[in-house]
Amino acid sequence: MTTTRLWPILCAAAVAALAVFSAQAGAARSAPQPARLGPVKSYLLMHTKQLTAFTRELQAIGNRYYTRAKRDGFEPSALAKDATVRRDLLRAKQIWVEGNPLYERVEGIVAGTPSLAAYDVILDAGSSAAEDPASAVPFDLELPNGKVLRKPGNLYNLTEGMLWGTLPALVSGKADLDSDARLEFGEVLPEPNAFTAAVDAFAMYAGRLDRAARAWQPTSSDAFTSVVVMVPTMSEYFGQWKTSRFVLGDRASSEAFNVVSRLSDIGDILGGLRVIYAGIRPSIAGVDSAQAAQTKRDLDALYAFVAKLRKQESAGRRFTPQQADILGRQAQERATAIAGQVTQAAARLKVKIAQ
Repeated sequence: MTTTRLWPILCAAAVAALAVFSAQAGAARSAPQPARLGPVKSYLLMHTKQLTAFTRELQAIGNRYYTRAKRDGFEPSALAKDATVRRDLLRAKQIWVEGNPLYERVEGIVAGTPSLAAYDVILDAGSSAAEDPASAVPFDLELPNGKVLRKPGNLYNLTEGMLWGTLPALVSGKADLDSDARLEFGEVLPEPNAFTAAVDAFAMYAGRLDRAARAWQPTSSDAFTSVVVMVPTMSEYFGQWKTSRFVLGDRASSEAFNVVSRLSDIGDILGGLRVIYAGIRPSIAGVDSAQAAQTKRDLDALYAFVAKLRKQESAGRRFTPQQADILGRQAQERATAIAGQVTQAAARLKVKIAQ
């Protein structure tokens, strides 16, 4: 989920937002109100607790899988015949799908908060060194067999690629996991050494994020920064959706976003950002109540726009790459305007946007 946060957009967005705020100069004003960030932290902690539980269960499965593989001499054919292995891998895939939104719903908080942002790179956004050294994850994976995977990519993408086979170098072979006499997409055996190392790291870093989240004392700067940084990332996310199996089907060659639709991820991210905006809205309303309400309507409308697309996709509609481009531009235009409004509000409130 390689991400380059879109700071250059914000300058243009802020300039555009000036006209809106100027036009509303006569809007009702009330006494400045502090941001209400207690619910934001509670929302984050609820999800980091669940994320920790999910990664620990995945770790337990990965460790059992490695133990069985070692017992059988790492022979793929023996693993493929083992009913317990097949059952465990099916369970791993199920909980991975269930666990995917646990981070997406708080990505806006984590990625947009300087003291937490490193975990976004590690868990969900960092690339591999081979893909892009500048945005690569800050860790290596040391495997039980002595090999080291240097900056191999973020842990969601790594585990998805191993469980569904979109990272062929980290797969040992194929297996009819559901015993229907057909080999379908995702019926693979993760390479045991790499898989156990990845799930160990996943559980470790999820636990560290949970502890960091508990220690975090949210500030207005954190909350405004999260909205300003994370809302205008729509074109990037729609670009990832465009190259996934959800748009290209079997023609897709992307390594990630092939199991849970990126539209679902975008909706989860925007849902979290709505929680954050609810916390800072009282501050904005203190200087311009009309603009505070307008920004909420715009953010809600962007959320509804994405939710409608996801509902259509879930009902069987297959969008084309060209449509994905158009929809991405439309979402980005909405997002840029929202970020501009919040940037301008922060300036009026003298709240620093971290860079």
